[in-house]
Amino acid sequence: MYRKAYRRVCYHITMAQLSVHLTKLKTLQSEGLRDDISPELRVEALFLASYQAVEAAAARINVHIGKHQNVRRELEANTEVFGDRTDEVWRAFQDLETRIRPKFIYGQSGSKSDLAEAIRLFRVIESRTKEVLEQ
Repeated sequence: MYRKAYRRVCYHITMAQLSVHLTKLKTLQSEGLRDDISPELRVEALFLASYQAVEAAAARINVHIGKHQNVRRELEANTEVFGDRTDEVWRAFQDLETRIRPKFIYGQSGSKSDLAEAIRLFRVIESRTKEVLEQ
């Protein structure tokens, strides 16, 4: 009896976390793809949306990333989240986090092509997340 109740609770918590991450993903994605806000805000929103996408995929199997610095470590430790696409996802996320985002957030060197690359990297993560959630 206890095990059944525990499984139900875990399932409901996972589903609740998943819905929270998906709601945040949708909001941040819409902000990141708006043309009428600054490129800095767009890149930051796309970065945060990418993180929420990874969290949503992980929540599906009851894995919690915790913070954006843990994405690579947690995905490598839990390859069942993205399967054979794990490397592609964490590399896209890391590229967005460490190569593109700093140009906009900490410096002034972000260009239109960098913004386009941020959108492309987000789309990679988004598409892999959709594949996982549709399974």
